Amino acid sequence: MQIPSRFSIAIHICLCLEFFNEDSVMNINANKAHCKKMTSEALADSVGVNSVIIRNILSQLKTAGLVSVARGSGGSVLSKNPQDISLLDIFNAVQSMSGKGIDGKNKLFKFHANASGLCPLGKNIHLILDSSFEEAQIALESYLAKVKLSDLLEKLQNLPL
Repeated sequence: MQIPSRFSIAIHICLCLEFFNEDSVMNINANKAHCKKMTSEALADSVGVNSVIIRNILSQLKTAGLVSVARGSGGSVLSKNPQDISLLDIFNAVQSMSGKGIDGKNKLFKFHANASGLCPLGKNIHLILDSSFEEAQIALESYLAKVKLSDLLEKLQNLPL
């Protein structure tokens, strides 16, 4: 299983928006002389991807209420304090999980569509796997909800900058 890189890129973007913000609520011990407006081009330089990808992800983060984006070359900032943004918030903003279950909840694991109803295994595959997949998704979501952007910024602060 592999979660697309949009998730790690979105985290990187959010970290940049706080780290390079001169008015950061985090007390990051770093030389802020290099701080600059966080445009899609500046973010693309840090992340190492095309600025079009950055703009697409910024749009998703904006829709989720996590960032504010100024038109033109105005740059972007976080809309919330890093303590109030969880990795689950970021994950939900950028991941389009492929299917919904009966309960209407997005499903992390996608099932193959055409299991044979004539096969004793095929007709019962959902009964066999659904609860395991649901438990795995709940565990992942629970963990991501506990990790805040501020936790990652604190890790960054403890690294040589």
